Amino acid sequence: MARISCVEPGQLMLDACAMPVPVHGEALVRIRRVGICGTDYHIVRGTQPYLTYPRVPGHELAGEIVAAGECSEWRAGMPVCIMPYHSCDTCIACRQGKPNCCTAISVLGVHKDGGLAEYLAIDERYLIAADGLSLDEIAMVEFLAIGRHAVCRSGTVAGERVLIVGAGPIGMATAFFAARSGAEVTVLDGNADRVRLCVDRLGAYRGEVLNTDTADRLAALTDGDFFDCVFDATGNAGAIEAGFAYVAHGGRYVLVSIVTADIRFSDPEFHKREMSVIGSRNATHQDFADVIEVLRARAFPLDAVVSHKLPFADVPEAIWRLMEPGTGVIKALVVL
Repeated sequence: MARISCVEPGQLMLDACAMPVPVHGEALVRIRRVGICGTDYHIVRGTQPYLTYPRVPGHELAGEIVAAGECSEWRAGMPVCIMPYHSCDTCIACRQGKPNCCTAISVLGVHKDGGLAEYLAIDERYLIAADGLSLDEIAMVEFLAIGRHAVCRSGTVAGERVLIVGAGPIGMATAFFAARSGAEVTVLDGNADRVRLCVDRLGAYRGEVLNTDTADRLAALTDGDFFDCVFDATGNAGAIEAGFAYVAHGGRYVLVSIVTADIRFSDPEFHKREMSVIGSRNATHQDFADVIEVLRARAFPLDAVVSHKLPFADVPEAIWRLMEPGTGVIKALVVL
């Protein structure tokens, strides 16, 4: 079968390898769509903190069952969403019902080879039925689940003022689910088109384009109170540090994105505001299930986010074009 590996930073290679052979409890899945995510761009650039090379990327996956065990509930041809976070089931996080932050977590496409390949053998525990969804919709579930998980972690409720910093796919997902919770959502980003999309299509109340007077504008919009909850989805250390100033007294700051740098903040200001800083990592099975129901209800505007589609064989060259400024890419899907 064919696969695409990132051999080392900057080098993607299309090659052939043996078909995976499922063991007991696994199903053989034909991969049909792969969403390209910020993590994948970081892998190519060499800035993903949890990864060793070589690695087959790909964790936003839509597939179809090819074969499963005799006693399995899965049958050939069934469409499935693949949960890429594989946990140990025994550590303190898993025992507390938080397998998304398992101490020994293994994420497809990061810690082990992912789905940028024609076939995968997957433990059936990580397959989720996706009947009623298109292949494109199935490939969107993972990143939407991250946004949904972040909003759940935040405790956001109706009527709160919420700020989303960063209008990439994760920020868009977070804005969408925060708006569904009834919050008044403001989206901040340097890209005016993405900000407008969040307001026009994803339920945000207001959009602000990043500028030198951003803090003053946000203060004016909130009568000096700032925001009950701020979400960072930028993947930028400087933006994360700036975001502390946007949190209201008694508010929460949810870090959805991951950076390799240390984050600095003013401890006196942090204590004065008695703010809570919350990490949000990955997503849970419940997040995936809830997102699938949202997509089945056609409540999320798929066409607003899927900006590019590309054939599998084109990925090693095309991914560089997707990373160039001005391409207008939001979410690119690989078609197999």
